[in-house]
Amino acid sequence: MASSLPAAPAAATRHFADDLRQRSDTALAALLRARPDLAAPSPSTLRSLAARASSRTSLERALARSDALTLQVLEAVLALEPVFRAPPGPGGPGTAGPPLPGRLSTDVVSWAVGASAADRPVVAAAVERAVEQALLWDAGKDPEQDGGPDAGTGPASAPDLRTAPGLDELLGPNPAGLGPHVEPVPDGLAAAVAGALAPGPEGTDAALDALLAEAPGGARQILDALTWGPPVGVVPAAGTRPRDAVNWLVTAHLLVRSDARHVVLPRLVGLALRGGHTHRAPRTRAPEPQGRSVHPATADDEAASAALELVRRVRALRQTWDESPPSVLRAGGLGVRDLRRIAVLLETDEAAAAFVVEVAALAGLVRDDGDAPPSYVPTVTDWDDLDDAARWARLAEAWLASRRAPWLVGSRDDKGALRAPLSPDLQRPWVPRLRESVLGVLAAGRAEEAVLAPTSDAVVEVLTWHTPRSVPPASAVEGLLAEAAWLGVTGAGALSAPGRALLPDDPDAPDDVAGTLRAVLPQEVDEILLQGDLTGIVPGRPSRELARLLERSTDVESRGAATTVRFSPASVTRALDQGETAEGLLDELAHRSPVPVPQPLEYLVRDTARRHGAVRVGSASAYLRAADPTVLAGLEHDPSLVGLGLVRLAPTVLAASVPAAALHEALRSRGLVSALEGPDGRVLVARRGVTGRAMPAPRSAAAIRMGSASDVATRAPDPEALVAELRAVEAAARSGARARADAAEVAHSVAPSGGPLRGYRVVPGRPPGTGTAEEVTSGAPVPSRPTNGSGAAPPGGVGRAGAAGRAGAVGQAGDLGLDPDDDDPGTQHPADGLALLRDALRDGSTVIIEVAGHTGRLERRELKPLNLDGGRLRALDPDREAELTIAVHRIASVLPTSPRPEANQN
Repeated sequence: MASSLPAAPAAATRHFADDLRQRSDTALAALLRARPDLAAPSPSTLRSLAARASSRTSLERALARSDALTLQVLEAVLALEPVFRAPPGPGGPGTAGPPLPGRLSTDVVSWAVGASAADRPVVAAAVERAVEQALLWDAGKDPEQDGGPDAGTGPASAPDLRTAPGLDELLGPNPAGLGPHVEPVPDGLAAAVAGALAPGPEGTDAALDALLAEAPGGARQILDALTWGPPVGVVPAAGTRPRDAVNWLVTAHLLVRSDARHVVLPRLVGLALRGGHTHRAPRTRAPEPQGRSVHPATADDEAASAALELVRRVRALRQTWDESPPSVLRAGGLGVRDLRRIAVLLETDEAAAAFVVEVAALAGLVRDDGDAPPSYVPTVTDWDDLDDAARWARLAEAWLASRRAPWLVGSRDDKGALRAPLSPDLQRPWVPRLRESVLGVLAAGRAEEAVLAPTSDAVVEVLTWHTPRSVPPASAVEGLLAEAAWLGVTGAGALSAPGRALLPDDPDAPDDVAGTLRAVLPQEVDEILLQGDLTGIVPGRPSRELARLLERSTDVESRGAATTVRFSPASVTRALDQGETAEGLLDELAHRSPVPVPQPLEYLVRDTARRHGAVRVGSASAYLRAADPTVLAGLEHDPSLVGLGLVRLAPTVLAASVPAAALHEALRSRGLVSALEGPDGRVLVARRGVTGRAMPAPRSAAAIRMGSASDVATRAPDPEALVAELRAVEAAARSGARARADAAEVAHSVAPSGGPLRGYRVVPGRPPGTGTAEEVTSGAPVPSRPTNGSGAAPPGGVGRAGAAGRAGAVGQAGDLGLDPDDDDPGTQHPADGLALLRDALRDGSTVIIEVAGHTGRLERRELKPLNLDGGRLRALDPDREAELTIAVHRIASVLPTSPRPEANQN
């Protein structure tokens, strides 16, 4: 059974696009900053900006960033909007009955959401934010007021709030759990609701008691069950007392049947039952996060320890990959075996090892080398020359701005594949915003004596209030908290002083991130306590020079407040391989030890140095050999052959550092008739042929997908400059429209009676004498519609019927009942036509639509839009009393309509 609920859009003399046009330049720039998606790509006109701001995609993004209080405000305005203006009746907009008196002001919204006197400023601020973001607009301003740099600087009056077009589709048909606004309204109920919405002693109990005085038993219980939503109920079985109560409520217009099995609680009845409120309680403030208190010094100490450990692990990662670079997977990323090998090396689990790899890549310390096959190698950077605090600052800043989600490493994607570190699949554009929100929650729990260490569930609860329509996954919050702990942004679960320095919007955060960490790091020590068992103890954080010495000559046995290291033949050999000598190493250890170097350690160093280098290993690219030693005499000392790197290995053998072909050519040029030989000693036979050219190895696909900060340069548009451009376009359009209107007026004044002036034409379909002339600059007759040579209209969407079609639409404005001084009576851009269609949908009004028919010619109809979705318009033709569906791309132009003079006289 079809629903009997009538649609109730309301008429408005001022539209959403008018509100944006009349805003000041400062307000428009603030709108573009609050909703950056409106500026990319740049809109062509202010009406295009309004169409984009009311589009479903943009509204969904704006609602996803709105907090719970803002959503309550939007629901309250959307619920009260129909009852504060007259719904359309059979005769058109505004003929069904009077609306509630007064304006839908901020005070009414505050009372509707149930805000107390102390919370009303908070609700007012939420209303201002919603108006700034164009989620709400003021329908009570003067429609003739112009926007500009100084608009809105005069005395402000109480606004008449309305929701942006399209917002009702996203918030649902029953905002705040209230049913539709339908007629007729029970006697006295509208006045009672109007009194309840005005803060004061008036209520709705008396009106409800009067209406329910003769109600059968159970009627009030039925209404109470539907009061706070959902407002739809199932009709009880026939012949029962509840069914009799429902029938009585339907007869009294306190319930409305939507079909044979369901009834709906009308909106005014629901407001009366709620005492004029739309919500049970206002959600004016975020919930306080729950957790344990931590002393700030404890949090800073834990964070400093984690920061030093991260820097050490990144340094160890770079050294390991410099010696043995791991290969890149074909799909991009680091293999499971390589990750496990790194985890063992760093003495941690795979999740923490994956984070170390990711943060090192974010800071540009490791990357794909681009070879074929590709491998991960450390990059050439000044990171090794920085101190620990500066190194950590570079890692932390790279992590803060990254869009990657390392906590997803080890999980599986939609295809069942395992996500690997450094794989392109870890990119998530919402990660920076979520990371900033999580750190903001941690920063809000800081006090003088203690800082709060909230649980992940408590953080999710707070974030749910901030963005109820885009609640972050609990796993993402847990992953970010774990990363913050590994990085040293938090200590013992609470935000540390270095972590607070990373917050971009914190006024109390210091500017020097590295300096903040230096202030909480323990003092450096420059000595090591050498012991007779070939061990040494560093009583604190080693200095940079001491850390380098221990790194190349010892193995770490334990870490903590003090570090224990051990000397072994392998560690001493490692130092000798890096250029150390026995005397130099012993002298440096003696200089840094408060006690003499133990004899066992001295013996170990000298014995290892004596055996080191007994066997030498080198490399050569080619060799020379001759049967007679005199042939090779003096070649290694010849100045012209220095570039060959000749070294005598035997009286008849020389080694060279260049390839055999280059050595052969150099000897031939010197006059020696040499010959190339193979591994078996046979002379190679030269063959002529085409020499191929070696192509450089392409950069690997994984590196291309990963990208880098320097690969793509993005620039956010300047809001002030964009607003200035829109104002200039609007001024140019206004000048052109007025010039065309003046030309049409001149044409009417000089035209002979009964016919148009030469060079103009009468719009077909109008009686003679009532048409509007269209100027033709060439003086030649104008075709009735633009064609492409075959009688068909040119392809295009809304507003793309061609210059001649647009000029004709503008020239016909007076005949359609439009103001001849209107800035833009017709459609100049597809977004403009969509904006007019959305306004007509919202107001329940009709528009003039030019659409390409089956023959390709443009047909003009006056239609009432019913639905606009999926690139199709469903509209009602009042003249033919039939519905039709039109593809949006076939619409050439859209014109608004207004009452004709003869209709006004009646």
